[in-house]
Amino acid sequence: MVKTKSGLSFLWLSAVAFVFDLLTKYFVVQKFALYESVNILPIFNLTYVRNYGAAFSFLADHGGWQKYFFIVLAIGISLMLMYFLKKNTATQKLQNAAYALIIGGALANMVDRTYHGFVVDFLDFYWDIYHYPVFNIADVAICIGAGLLMLDAFKSEKKNLQDKQTEKSGQK
Repeated sequence: MVKTKSGLSFLWLSAVAFVFDLLTKYFVVQKFALYESVNILPIFNLTYVRNYGAAFSFLADHGGWQKYFFIVLAIGISLMLMYFLKKNTATQKLQNAAYALIIGGALANMVDRTYHGFVVDFLDFYWDIYHYPVFNIADVAICIGAGLLMLDAFKSEKKNLQDKQTEKSGQK
């Protein structure tokens, strides 16, 4: 029996996202004062802010229980995605990369939340007076992972349609 390599071989990508995120957050906390902002481009600043909630500061003002909720959620989602990685073959590259990036980002934000009680955000994009909510590298990894999952779903759907058309034309 030939043992095929599982999607767990993509966990190196989780480690890269995790380490890169925590290193950039460490740099920001060491070099910036809270709310300090450095202009990099006409539409981009590095700005140190603290996020006590989740995406776009969701639940930030709810008394502290949300910290534990998001820690448990990150662990639960990461365990579920690792299970999916274990079930996948290494050839399912888009899906495995997506899961790995989401795991790395979720765990990096979880470590930040556990250590500081908040998540360090610093990527600040804006146009004129309109600022997109400040975010971090872990958030980027999670969003790229979600995008890869959507791309994989579209590719799978297209392949299923092609298979059905081929099957139909073979029956005639």
